Amino acid sequence: MNILISLESRVLSEALYHSLKMEEPGDRLFISHEGHDVVNCRPDLVLTDHYNLKQKLLTRGRETKILLLDTGLEQDDVIRMILTYKLDGVLSTVADISLLKKAMKVVASGQIWIDNHNLKALLYKVGTISQSGKVDKISNREQQILDLLKKGSRNKEIAAQLFLSEQTIKSHLSRIYRKFNVSSRSQLISGLMQHQ
Repeated sequence: MNILISLESRVLSEALYHSLKMEEPGDRLFISHEGHDVVNCRPDLVLTDHYNLKQKLLTRGRETKILLLDTGLEQDDVIRMILTYKLDGVLSTVADISLLKKAMKVVASGQIWIDNHNLKALLYKVGTISQSGKVDKISNREQQILDLLKKGSRNKEIAAQLFLSEQTIKSHLSRIYRKFNVSSRSQLISGLMQHQ
């Protein structure tokens, strides 16, 4: 996988470059110097910060995934960037290298990586969108189910944690899917990213 590191801080870029190079020898790593992308890099994944993202200095191909390193932005700014730039992931800089590697693999596989704090804010900010385009609010119980769902819990696990039957969880999920106009768990988060 070709990974482009495009951060405002050259020190952080180089530190990340050397840390990832030691961790994943099969990956090809590149650093964007002074805001210019590496010629002929054709990155599969770009690790960037808000500065380079805002400057629109990233040359993003259709298949290029973008993982934003949140360097202490206000939560509203992070949510706005997720929606505006259709980011594939957001990771706080308080995360360690092993979590960064996990996020990179998830994003590279076509999934979305958003930490719980930002995902919850995204859900509250965007709300839910029905087919008619009307914004519907989600109930507290639906929010609890969404919180467990984003942690990867299965219906049986959600039911056990909320002291409900599996059938009740399925009913709640059906309503949540209708509100978001999706038909699967994986489409749920993707649907949020597409609606601004």
